[in-house]
Amino acid sequence: MTCRRAGDWIAGVTMAAVLVAPCAAAAGQTFALDEQVRPRDESARERERERAEQARERFENFYEQGQNAIERAEWQRAVERFTVLVDSKAPRADAALYWRAYSFDKLNRQTEALTSVAELLKGYPSSRWIAEARALEIQVRQRAGQPVSPDVQSDEELKLFAIMGLQHQDPERAIPMLEKLLQSTSSPRIKERALFVLAQSDAARARQVMTTVARGGSNPDLQMKAIQYIGMAPSQPNRQLLTEIYTSSEDIGVKRQILRAYMMSNDRERVLAAATSEKSPQLRAEAVRQLGMMGGRDEVWQLYQKEPDPQVKSQIIQGLFMGGDSTHLLEVANNDTNMDLRRRAIQHLGMLGRARTGDAILNIYNRQTDAGLKEAAIDALFIQQNAETLVALARKESDRDLKRRIVSKLALMPSPVARDYMLELLK
Repeated sequence: MTCRRAGDWIAGVTMAAVLVAPCAAAAGQTFALDEQVRPRDESARERERERAEQARERFENFYEQGQNAIERAEWQRAVERFTVLVDSKAPRADAALYWRAYSFDKLNRQTEALTSVAELLKGYPSSRWIAEARALEIQVRQRAGQPVSPDVQSDEELKLFAIMGLQHQDPERAIPMLEKLLQSTSSPRIKERALFVLAQSDAARARQVMTTVARGGSNPDLQMKAIQYIGMAPSQPNRQLLTEIYTSSEDIGVKRQILRAYMMSNDRERVLAAATSEKSPQLRAEAVRQLGMMGGRDEVWQLYQKEPDPQVKSQIIQGLFMGGDSTHLLEVANNDTNMDLRRRAIQHLGMLGRARTGDAILNIYNRQTDAGLKEAAIDALFIQQNAETLVALARKESDRDLKRRIVSKLALMPSPVARDYMLELLK
């Protein structure tokens, strides 16, 4: 390279350096500015998040206040709280519109209630409150004296709401509609609700429909529901109807449902008759369970003493338990000749609670020599979470298998007494 060329090259490099230096400086300044702007942007975003969170908490607080006002029947206060949410277009504004309409209706301000419903339907067409809002609209219009024809309702549930409202105003027209729903291809839930509405009616035609369904004039599921609803209204005609169905039916499921209906209507006489004379062991056992739930301790105990079938006796023990009859359960646990029944009685004694039967179960453990009964007593004490008694038994038990069973139960108990004993064994 000649001196001239070298000089030119050096000059070029120098010029480039001069030209690049300002660019580099500018880039450095830009980088520095970015570093300054980014924290400011991040800080702004953080403040925005805080404001949004505060607004969300404020809206949730207003919603909760509105709900509390509804629970206390403070309807005007509820309207005020939900209106704040509606006007602010809060995240739960659709729910607020519904509850505001509900509160307006309670204040007998039906026009405003319907307006609130209309706002919900128009502004939030995809809301999950739409179905409730349409049902509320029907009820509000009916209370305001505006008839709503069930026939124009396309939704089954809304149709049922309309029929329910119509029943109070024109039962002669509503009952055939309910009957038609029962005979239609509507969903099982809609049919059950239609049946329930019929069960509340005193009209002769409603009773005829209920009787037909309860006697098996519809599908088996509806028959069971009809029997249940009839049992919930314990009149003498209803009891007589259930007795006629029970006597004429050979379906164990139907008879079992009737026994439960007897229990609901507190018809102890008929339950006892079934427990005494029913040929089916299953139904005798069911009757005894229901009798126990009705508090018939003496009757259940008499049945136990007369019953020859061990399987039914096992169910009678459950009836004694349901009646809280620890006295007769102890009698079975200590003296019955059937060891399986004695173990079952001990198990149910455990479920009656430590305060009532803890000492009695300990006495059974100490008095009995049969390993199976002792194991049942251990299990019963475990059910009661009676760690103190189990630890005391473990300390003095010489039988290796029984002690192992006790320790295995203690290992599962979240008790300081059990934990301390476990640590003692580890030492």
